[in-house]
Amino acid sequence: MIPLPKKRPVLEMLDYGLKQNSMINTKNDGPQRPSLAELAGLFLKLGIIGFGGPAAHIALMQEEVVSRRQWMDGQHFLDLVGATNLIPGPNSTELAMHIGRERAGTKGLIVAGACFILPAVLITGLLAWLYLQYGTVPTVQPFLYGIKPAIIAIILAAIFPLAKRSLITVQSGIIGLAAIILSFFQYKEVYIIFGAGLLALLLAVLKRRPNTHCLLPFFMLQLPASALLTITASNWKLFLLFLKIGAILYGSGYVLFAYIESELAATGIITHQQLTDAIAVGQFTPGPVFSAVTFIGYQVNGFTGAVAATMGVFLPSFLFVAMLNPLVRAMRGSATFSAFLDAVNVASVAVIIVVCYELAKSSVTDWRTLLIALTSLFVLFIARINAALIIVGGALAGYVLGLF
Repeated sequence: MIPLPKKRPVLEMLDYGLKQNSMINTKNDGPQRPSLAELAGLFLKLGIIGFGGPAAHIALMQEEVVSRRQWMDGQHFLDLVGATNLIPGPNSTELAMHIGRERAGTKGLIVAGACFILPAVLITGLLAWLYLQYGTVPTVQPFLYGIKPAIIAIILAAIFPLAKRSLITVQSGIIGLAAIILSFFQYKEVYIIFGAGLLALLLAVLKRRPNTHCLLPFFMLQLPASALLTITASNWKLFLLFLKIGAILYGSGYVLFAYIESELAATGIITHQQLTDAIAVGQFTPGPVFSAVTFIGYQVNGFTGAVAATMGVFLPSFLFVAMLNPLVRAMRGSATFSAFLDAVNVASVAVIIVVCYELAKSSVTDWRTLLIALTSLFVLFIARINAALIIVGGALAGYVLGLF
């Protein structure tokens, strides 16, 4: 790869990233370059089987994109995982967009992102309609009982190769350990990940003492709730509300629900019971948790409200990924910014490990769930079976074992 010159303003760096991206894609893609239809098929499938939140989604994408299809190497996949933590929005959805952008340009970005989101939005929309008609949501607990421990196994199987790639130096090991400790003490993920990257960047600059202009990563400052006009039930205001949330939200889906509580439930536009049910829908439907806003939008203003809320919350992610993706290879091509990416990667893996631990505490609660988790892990490491079959098997095992 051509090294990035020492003195390069931001616009030239962006142009460099675009050229490098084009050169690498031209060189490596060959017959493996997927069509838009193939991208759509893959991410529709992942959107349907993607239970368990972002950590599970990343594990599924790692298996499909790196291990099975070999569309990119593990290091670049890890770089893209780290890049999703630099911008607001749902991480796994943005990772799908990055992969689509890498493989098929802007059209690929749109197709991959939309297809990953679509199944969850359609399922959530159907549940929102049923809820409005009957005042309750379907019971799927017997199946989730087995799916959750199976997902723990999938995450562990995927995080192992990612961890090996990210722990490349003693410094990265120290940063990773510090990130795990801070995560256990419930510091915000964005502070941990940005802090790790900026610390590594500072150390790299001090080692080299270059006289260069630094391109520091940026993120949008969180705006107070009063930054928007008073929310009403109109679709335009609903769109603007969720556009703001999508543009400033870092962290898990629970942070999303905190915003909804302050903006909608506290002001009486939806009830706290509706918010609680939206959280439940977000947990037991596949795909991104952010699809729960479809449920909220439907309760506020029917079908058009669901469309407005969904478009608002996901639109910023498409824009942020389109801007950031060309810079990822450029940053990897610079020795200084490569140190930043390495630290972001190891911190991202550390955060996923802690998320996996927290999921395991709530999912592996008796001998049945422990048996499902260990069996799934054994099958994944020994037989290398498709993760989709593990999820189906976990659901069936949970249902059957739950009868005893």
